[in-house]
Amino acid sequence: MKTLIILNDPPYGTERVYNGLRMAHALAKNDADAEFTVFLMADAVLSAKAGQKTPDGYYNVERMLKRVMAAKGRLLLCGTCLDARGISDAEVMDGARRSTMDELAAETIAADKVLVF
Repeated sequence: MKTLIILNDPPYGTERVYNGLRMAHALAKNDADAEFTVFLMADAVLSAKAGQKTPDGYYNVERMLKRVMAAKGRLLLCGTCLDARGISDAEVMDGARRSTMDELAAETIAADKVLVF
C-alpha cells in the first residue's frame, strides 16, 4: 500500500509533525512492504533543517525523519515553502529532496491513502 503523509505545522510547538512521524514509523514497523512518502510543506519544512539540537528528554524531529528514510520512506520538501522561509538546500538534512506542488499532486494521485497532519 502506498501512503502519503502531508505535514504542515512547525516541528516544535505543536505535536502534529511528531504524531505524523510516529504514524510513518508505525507503518514501516507493521508492514515491511509499506511504501510511504512524507511531504513537508508550510512551516513543516523547518523539520528538515540539519543540525537540530533539542534538550535531553525532548523529541528531535531530525532524528525522527532519519528513521523515516532508514525505513525506505521518501522525504519531499515544498520548494516554494523553503524559499519563503529563506532555507537553502545546503541547510537541509541529507536524504530530503526539494519538490513541487506538481510532484505532490502526482504523489496524491498515486497514493492509496493520504494522511494530513
